[in-house]
This record gives sequence, C-alpha cells and structure tokens, in this order.
Amino acid sequence: MPLFGLIGKNISYSFSQVYFREKFEKLQLTDHTYVNFDLQDIREFPETLREHPDLMGCNVTIPYKEAVIPYLSGLSNKAKEIGAVNVIKIEKDKLTGYNTDYYGFQASLQPLLRKDHRKALILGTGGASKAIAFSLRELGIAYTFVSRKPEEGQFSYYDLDEKIMRSHTVIINCTPLGTFPNVEDRPQLPYDLIGPEHLLYDLIYNPAETSFLKAGKEKGATTSNGLQMLRFQAEKAWEIWNTPPR
Repeated sequence: MPLFGLIGKNISYSFSQVYFREKFEKLQLTDHTYVNFDLQDIREFPETLREHPDLMGCNVTIPYKEAVIPYLSGLSNKAKEIGAVNVIKIEKDKLTGYNTDYYGFQASLQPLLRKDHRKALILGTGGASKAIAFSLRELGIAYTFVSRKPEEGQFSYYDLDEKIMRSHTVIINCTPLGTFPNVEDRPQLPYDLIGPEHLLYDLIYNPAETSFLKAGKEKGATTSNGLQMLRFQAEKAWEIWNTPPR
C-alpha cells in the first residue's frame, strides 16, 4: 500500500495530512495513506524509514527542513541552491530532497505584486526563509533578512526605521509568531509605518488572519496568508512523487 507522510515536530495541526487524505478520496486512491511522523529529534528519521518500508514520499516541515539533508542520498538542483528541503522522494534506498516551497510561494505571490514592489523584508532566517529568498531572487525583488540576532547584512527589528519601512514595501513573515494557539503574537514591527503601498504575506495559515496580517490590513496594506502557497507546493510534491524514474 503506497504510504506518504509528513516529517516534523508538534505537527498535529498539519495542513498536509488533511490535504492529501482529501486528494486521495477525490482520486479514489483507496489504497493510499498519508500519516504524520511527529519526531522529537531528526535522529529518529532513519528508524521511521525502517519501520515503514512502504513509504514512497514525505513532506518536511519545521524544524527539519535543513536538518534532514544529511540523511538524504541527494538533492535536486533547486534544493541544493536553496539549502532546505520540504519534499523527499523515496525510491528503494534512494532518498532525494526537493524544495517546492519556493514554487508555492512564487505562484501565490505573483498575482499580488505591483510594479513598485521592488524591495522586501524577510522576517526570520530559518529553512522556510531560504526558499522565500530564492523566490524573490527569481522575481527580481531585492530583500534583506530581519532577525532577532542579525548577522552581517541583516537588519534587527530595532533597525526598522521610517526610511527602511517606506522603501521595503513587501514584508514576509517566516517566523512562527502568531501560529495557533498563540494567535496574539506577532513580529515586532513599527506597524504605524505600514500603509496602502505595502504587501504583507504570512507563511502561517492557522489562524487564517494572523495578528501580523490584521495589523497590516488596518493600515490599508494588501495581505495574504500561506494557504495558497501550501496548496501549490503540495501539488508540486504530488507531481514529484509520481514522476517515473529516469
């Protein structure tokens, strides 16, 4: 029986499990199963593989998008360039890592972009933010990471003055701040400097409108959550799992 799953930590809220179970029903793939592999440590991954020999593919979520890479046989060119994996294709003993986050983000962001959206702030520096940065490079949008512990070339949240906020009109939240159940949390931005020229995008989809997005909407900004991104990346994952070996 073909088995698929999600690798992550504390993932009972998972979008992927619901999405793929509904997809299997729609396609009448009654022998297909999708389960959550809630690992407290990535070192549990090899044992998970041994226990589930029918496993044909996995999605990977926080916090293992980078940590899973040493356990793989190889990476697609895009995953290698991004430095993070959110999809694994399993063919016998061969595990290949892919990144469909960049594709999902790009496909969901493009319809919202205006000509004046030339510079972006990426909030957070984890595995997801790497895919976002890759997407923005492909779209020709300059970006700067914002971090609580900034490295060279990055902003801290305290750096975000009027000049930076006015020139960086796309703001993408790649942090978990605002995720259910901590729905009141949000990144420490000067929200009074946000206006109708801004586009705020949150990778979080639960709740549908985070405190970050709500604050942006109140200032007239265009806002979007990460649900469409997840749908696009999930469909691309399904395509990868079903592509015959060359």
